[in-house]
Amino acid sequence: MLPSRAAVVIAGGGPAGFMAAIVAAEAGLRPGPDGPAVLVLEATPEPLHKVLISGGGRCNVTHACWDPRALVGHYPRGGRALRGPFARFASGDAVAWFAEHGLELVEEPDGRLFPRANRSSAVIDSLRRAARTAGVELLTGAALQTAEALPEGGFSLGLRSGERLRADRLVLATGSHPSGYRLAAALGHGLVAPVPSLFSLRLDPNPLEGLAGVVMDPVQLELEPVEGPRQRQQGPLLITHRGLSGPAVLRLTAFAARDLHGCAYRGRLRVDWSGGRSRADLEELFAQQRREQARRQLQTARPWPALSKRLWIHLLEQCAAAPELRWADLGRGPQQRLITALRASSYAVAGRGPFGEEFVTAGGVPLGEVNLATMESRLRPGLHLVGELLDVDGVTGGFNFQHCWSSGWLAGRALAGASA
Repeated sequence: MLPSRAAVVIAGGGPAGFMAAIVAAEAGLRPGPDGPAVLVLEATPEPLHKVLISGGGRCNVTHACWDPRALVGHYPRGGRALRGPFARFASGDAVAWFAEHGLELVEEPDGRLFPRANRSSAVIDSLRRAARTAGVELLTGAALQTAEALPEGGFSLGLRSGERLRADRLVLATGSHPSGYRLAAALGHGLVAPVPSLFSLRLDPNPLEGLAGVVMDPVQLELEPVEGPRQRQQGPLLITHRGLSGPAVLRLTAFAARDLHGCAYRGRLRVDWSGGRSRADLEELFAQQRREQARRQLQTARPWPALSKRLWIHLLEQCAAAPELRWADLGRGPQQRLITALRASSYAVAGRGPFGEEFVTAGGVPLGEVNLATMESRLRPGLHLVGELLDVDGVTGGFNFQHCWSSGWLAGRALAGASA
């Protein structure tokens, strides 16, 4: 049953909304005589769905980047402004908070932090259990459709079902769903137009199509959009049927998201398959192969063990170096072409991955319109905005969830303090 009034209504049962609700309730926000202290409205049947599907069903909760000054460098948009919020609640605080709520996180070699149970349902169970214990009320299938600020303070809220209720304070935690942008605009906020971020790249033509599934780590990437500055990244790369993906590509597209959107996702991508080896380094490797593997065929004796055999044979064919040729018989011309291909293969970018593949949205409510110490609107007192609704986005590796935990925690503390 929908109450007629709540001290705090949180629109959106995602990570930021749950964190704000739990922290506010645990900090002492108490129910009033005619309604709960904290009411979470979730439009879908299942809250925390993005947590459930993230990280391949494992949920990369945060990242072991403990220094807030370093942490902000992983946010293509909003990083500088987040230094203050992260000084109050960053990755180490998130790890401690989840430990206090019965969820142990473990660090992987690349710094990503996952639940020890290695499944995202453990994160959901921890958040839902904490919410129940704190007295947070959750309504699913309850979509907030309208929000009107009242002259005397508070908000009159209308649900898609036609039901209405009053809220003393309102938190918009709707992620990148258009309803959140519409509600924020109705309450006086601007909007930085949302565009996709963290997506794979489609190549056309795609000479790598037959190599789908090959992973190379590390590679160096340099992207030159048709319009906009060059972007560079290094890390693991995955070849797909359509083009290129993997952490290095996702980081690259995050930083180039707006430039790529502005030029219809067209440009040139240079791939250094050697991971940064110099031409002199590769010439020495090739000379070593001629000395030590002289009688072996090129296709069976790669220049270094971590070079994918499928990729190596592909490059041999592209450079007109017969795979059956012996290393002793490799001429200077084919060698130079191979070294160039290993260091600087160039591909035409013709678009991003399939619609719906992108993981994050760049854009949202401008950070200048929000007090980042409390996540309260500077334009509408009593309104708080958290999570992906804001013009903040991070690269892959747990950074987007960290912003949700941080902004939710700050809003929750402020909500409890406002009611004290």
